[in-house]
Amino acid sequence: MKIKIPFPPDFRLGAATAAYQIEGATDKDGKGLSIWDQYARHSGRVHLNETGDIACDHYHHLDEDLNLMAEIGLQAYRFSFAWTRLLPNGTSRLNQKGLAFYDRLIDGLLERGIEPYATCFHWDYPLALYRQGGWLNPKSADWFENYVTVLAKHFGDRISHWMTINEPQIFVAFGHGENSSVNYAPGVKLGNADLVPLAHNVLRAHGRAVKALREHCKKPPTIGWAQACNAMIATNAQDGELVERAYQQQFSMENTRTNWALQWSWWNDAAVLGEYPEDGLAYLGQHLPKRWERDLKSICQPIDFIGLNCYSAWHIFSRNGNGEISSVTAWEQDNGFPETHFGWPVVPEALYWAPKHFHRRYNLPIIITENGMAGHDWVHLDGKCHDDHRIDFTTRYLRALSSACADGVDVRAYFHWSLMDNFEWGDGYKHRFGLIHVDFRNPARPRTLKDSAYWYHSLIAAHSSRD
Repeated sequence: MKIKIPFPPDFRLGAATAAYQIEGATDKDGKGLSIWDQYARHSGRVHLNETGDIACDHYHHLDEDLNLMAEIGLQAYRFSFAWTRLLPNGTSRLNQKGLAFYDRLIDGLLERGIEPYATCFHWDYPLALYRQGGWLNPKSADWFENYVTVLAKHFGDRISHWMTINEPQIFVAFGHGENSSVNYAPGVKLGNADLVPLAHNVLRAHGRAVKALREHCKKPPTIGWAQACNAMIATNAQDGELVERAYQQQFSMENTRTNWALQWSWWNDAAVLGEYPEDGLAYLGQHLPKRWERDLKSICQPIDFIGLNCYSAWHIFSRNGNGEISSVTAWEQDNGFPETHFGWPVVPEALYWAPKHFHRRYNLPIIITENGMAGHDWVHLDGKCHDDHRIDFTTRYLRALSSACADGVDVRAYFHWSLMDNFEWGDGYKHRFGLIHVDFRNPARPRTLKDSAYWYHSLIAAHSSRD
């Protein structure tokens, strides 16, 4: 099948994972416990009481998984370090076996011509540091800087692309916020008097991490972070007023007043523009710590890109029969609107509008750090895993992203979520996002390339031939 989805010649197509979701070996070879290790072991918190103790057992299948990445033809691979595999207690003592594992991973990627994109933190916070207050403790920025300095010194000779933090919106709102209907680790319910300073400490940690990477990486680093993002859609790109309404709503704090930590502007305005949004300060500023303004200079360290984890839309704006602008949420559309196995609406235009809005506001290159779908996947009687739905989904979304590039948005890379089926946080192993099927019922965790993996191989080969 000939695949034609045009992207710039230096655009990279890859896949993504996160440490806790795939590695397993949670207490092997000196690794310390994270808050997710603790959280998942409490009955009733995760679907069917499943845990990431084994997950995909990537820790023991590393060479096999590297070979599968090469077979798919990935140009880049986004992964995260497990903080406690390197620093079991979060600080001080360095675990040499943890270093050796990531040395093998990074060297294995480079040997196969796959560019590593490293995420420093993807939610698996050290349990030992959480017991000292976690992100609520002002020292958390110091702890994170120390950890990232370790990463920079040991792996910065081989890694060029870095992300400091993955989706601060999600682990702050869903893990710590009192207004969340979703429970993630550590599973506490904090009011704004605590949640606002906690988020401020996360931002301080991000700024410190950027500075540490710049100072200690031997290879000049390209640095960003990954944001959870549902797009605001304008149904007519030629209607300037409609587009402007979608753009303004993309960054309005009013959209998330009861769960403000989910709003992108609170995080990115501080990190990129050096200021909190005025509409957020109006009702949250009273909870910021004393002298918070002084922190903005260190929070706002220059970054090179913004990563977007974008799967769907939030609001869709159109004109009604009277010519008035109105909107519905993506979940409120007509009955029968296509949804993934997760219940997320299929809105390919999200990969046009989200990059366009973010590029306009922050004037930075964009990387799609996650995009994909949960599907009804199993290995068929013929021994293969047929997932035409994922091929169709990804084709539609990539075409929309290609249109964004054609319209002048500087998009540098796309990472399919995920490389393989994995532990999907509070939903355990219920949802399958992978290009690779993993049989979690079998202790050996056998892998099967899905049809989408072969399709993605063809797409990457066609793109590479134009490099």
